[in-house]
Amino acid sequence: MQARALSAITLCRTAALGGHANFCLECGWREEPSYNSCRNRNCPKCQALAQEHWLASRSEAILPVPHYHSVFTLPEDLRPVGHSHPRELYGALFKSASEALLELAKSRLGVTLGLTLVLHTWTRDLRFHPHVHILVSAGGLTLDGSGFNHIPQKFLLPVKPLAKLFRGKMLDALRKLQRESGLSMTAGAFGTLMASLARQDWNVYLKRAFQSPGFVLAYLGRYTHRVGIANSRLLNVSDEAVTFRTKDGRAATLTPVAFLQRFIQHILPDRFKKIRHTGLYGSPKALAAAKSHLAIIPAQPEQRPTWEEALAALTGKDVTRCGNCGSSLCRILIPPLAAFLRRSRRPGSRSPP
Repeated sequence: MQARALSAITLCRTAALGGHANFCLECGWREEPSYNSCRNRNCPKCQALAQEHWLASRSEAILPVPHYHSVFTLPEDLRPVGHSHPRELYGALFKSASEALLELAKSRLGVTLGLTLVLHTWTRDLRFHPHVHILVSAGGLTLDGSGFNHIPQKFLLPVKPLAKLFRGKMLDALRKLQRESGLSMTAGAFGTLMASLARQDWNVYLKRAFQSPGFVLAYLGRYTHRVGIANSRLLNVSDEAVTFRTKDGRAATLTPVAFLQRFIQHILPDRFKKIRHTGLYGSPKALAAAKSHLAIIPAQPEQRPTWEEALAALTGKDVTRCGNCGSSLCRILIPPLAAFLRRSRRPGSRSPP
C-alpha cells in the first residue's frame, strides 16, 4: 500500500506514465510534452481537479443554512493502535464522532443534523495525529419529520457533554475490537490503556457557524483532498535534508528517510473512505424532506465539465488553444514508457529511438 503510493508519486507527470504533446497547424507552435498524473489520492500534485469535481457535486447537496466546524481528536495513547490497526481505529473514530453529535442533537435540540466528515492524520510537521473535521448544519429536520428547525449561530451543543459521549463511544468501540479481532496487545496492556483513556478529557472543538453555504464549501474544500504536505511547503530538498514550512512561519528539517517515514504514516488503507456523510447528508430521503421544508427547488443536473474545462476554470488557461495564435491545437498521444520497453523486448522489434 505504502510502496504503491510512493511509486505512483515518484512516477507522477513523468514519461513513465505517458502523456501528450500539442502543436498548432496554423503557426507551427509546439509545446513541451505534458505527462499524465498518477491520480493517487496521496499525491500532492493530483488533488486540485478531484477537489473541484467533488465540490461541484456537493454544491447541490449542502443545505443553504449556516454550518459549524467541529474537530474530534483521538488521544495520544491511541496512536500505536492507529499504526497497527488503522482501518479499525479510523472507522471507530468516524462512527463515534458522528453518533455523539447526532445523539446529543436529538436529545437536546430535537433535530437530525447534516454532517460531512473528513479524516486527517497529520500535524503541520507531519507527525501522527488522527482527527476528524466535521461540517455540521446549523439546523436540522425535526424528529417526526414535520419541519426544519434552525439553530442559533453562536451555540450548537455543549462541548463537555459532547466530549464525554464521544469518549464513551470510542471506549465501547475499542472493547468490541479487542473482543472480535484483538488489538495486538495483552489483556493487561489493554486494561491499562482503557483505564488511562477513561481518565482523560478528550479533545472536541466546536467553532461558531459560517454564514454562506458558498463559503462553507470553499472552507471544506481546503480539507477534503488535502494530503500530509503540499509541494508549496517544501523549501529545500537535497540528498542530505528536506526543509519544509510548518506553522506560524517556522520550518522543520529532516533527513530524506525521516521525512518519508513521517509521510507514509498518513497513507490510508486501500479503499478506505476518508470523506463520509451522515445524518441528513447521509440520507437522500431525509435531505429531500429538509429541502422541501426549506422550499428549495431541486436543481437540474448539470453536465460534468471535461478535464480541460475544469482546468481552464481553475487556472484560467485553455489547453485546447494555441498559446501563440489562439487556433485549435492538434494533439499527439505519448504512450507510457513501459509500452516502449515492452516493444523493444519483442523478438524482431526495433528499439525506440
